[in-house]
Amino acid sequence: MLTLLDIRNVVLIEALRLEPGVGLAVLTGETGAGKSILLDALGLAMGGRGDAGLVRAGADSARVTAAFEVPERHPARALLAEHEIDAEGPIMLKRVIKVDGGGRAWINDQPVGVALLREAAGLLVEVHGQNDERGLLAASGHRALLDGFGGLGEAVAGVRAAWAGWRDAQAARDAALAALEADRKDREWLEHAIGELTALGAEPGEEVSLADARAGMQKGARLADDLSAAATLMGEGSDKLAQAGRRLDRMGGEHVLLGEALEALDRALAEAGEAEVKLAAAVEALEADPARLEATETRLFEIRAMARKHRTEADALPELLDTLTARAAALVAGEDGLAGLEARVKAADAAYAAAADALGAARREAAGRLDAAVAAELAPLKLGNARFRTMVTALEAGGWGADGRERVAFEISTNPGADFAPLIKIASGGELSRFVLALKVALAAQGSAGTLIFDEIDRGVGGAVASAIGERLARLAERTQVLVVTHSPQVAARGRQQLMISKAVEAGITRTDVVMLDGAGRLEEIARMLSGADVTDEARAQAARLLGE
Repeated sequence: MLTLLDIRNVVLIEALRLEPGVGLAVLTGETGAGKSILLDALGLAMGGRGDAGLVRAGADSARVTAAFEVPERHPARALLAEHEIDAEGPIMLKRVIKVDGGGRAWINDQPVGVALLREAAGLLVEVHGQNDERGLLAASGHRALLDGFGGLGEAVAGVRAAWAGWRDAQAARDAALAALEADRKDREWLEHAIGELTALGAEPGEEVSLADARAGMQKGARLADDLSAAATLMGEGSDKLAQAGRRLDRMGGEHVLLGEALEALDRALAEAGEAEVKLAAAVEALEADPARLEATETRLFEIRAMARKHRTEADALPELLDTLTARAAALVAGEDGLAGLEARVKAADAAYAAAADALGAARREAAGRLDAAVAAELAPLKLGNARFRTMVTALEAGGWGADGRERVAFEISTNPGADFAPLIKIASGGELSRFVLALKVALAAQGSAGTLIFDEIDRGVGGAVASAIGERLARLAERTQVLVVTHSPQVAARGRQQLMISKAVEAGITRTDVVMLDGAGRLEEIARMLSGADVTDEARAQAARLLGE
């Protein structure tokens, strides 16, 4: 509930501090005293339009602070927590508007945007004025109000869960179907690719191994050619050495030096023979097998060509084969599994339909009870010729959703024989506020915002009707805090608190002030409301009767 409204420099208000309590608080005062300014100021704190015209003449800025005490699990606390705003203790809404039109907003001393301020305030306060089109008059909220009145929370939760299950089943089926369709289009290619990759049988690291072997054989071939040429030369040299040796041998011992030369030549022949044998062995070892080289190159080129074809690395070909094989298996399994997913969708659809049908029936039953409850409130509020109905209309399939398959709208007919139409299009002024009050009383058991504010709900009525309005406001205030701006003494007398708004001119400056009235003050104010400026003893006596004194 609203525990503090602190206003600084708003139009005629220089400084004003209200601390309304529980129950019904009435705001009274002469016409033009500034009661509407209070609502404008509160509207500013609730995220209403910030106009520089609200700043009091001579001030730099206007400031309004509104404080609320709410239960621990109030939706407003969840909203603040969602936006990482301290949600402990009272909730403080503050707005400042500067004379140049700029402004700022805070929730619990943390700067916020006006949109968030407005959203939070909407969970804390409902203001029903002469031209109000929010709250009960907004058709978008009628379904939730009917559900609350009917106690259909569990049924609504069941429908939302069934709807979520149906959407999940659809999403799973659609994803599987899309995957299958994509694979079906590639089935021929998939089968061909698996076949050629299987036939190739590439192994991880095989490309590197083949490339190394090919390079080794190519290098060996080049060395073998050189060694063969060297061996040929070596053989020719050995033959010439042998010829020289035979000639020297025929000379015999002609000279001692010839013997030494012959011995050296024999050693050279022995060394040359050994070198020739080793060269022959080296040539045989390095000699490349052309068939093996060709086979190695063919295999290497096949692997590289396959990698280029599939735009991957050669070492990734085995993994690609595994992936494509899995896709092929999934295609077969997916076709079998799709039937199961279709069955899941049908089951989820049936579950949603059953839950939505049950909710729809419960809504229609609750609508009848709500219509009767509102009808019982209309006659005492001078709306006896009006009729109220709750329309529960089935939606087309495209409009079904998590909240069911019905549209709910409150409609009225103000005169016998007149067609039903939305409340906002028919009622106006005080009549509109009285319809809202009748609805609020009928819906009171289901709760609402912690604070309800009615602006001149009694305009244009008096006597028994005003008394009926006061009685219903008091009854509503047993469940929630209610603030009423009123000109009716019958309504004012019902309040637990009465705040009198007055306007005075001091030193040429007009100021609006608010005073919390005590017992004697209330008696005098209600007497003034009954008789006008000149308060009579008779008016005081009647005021005392209204107050039950």
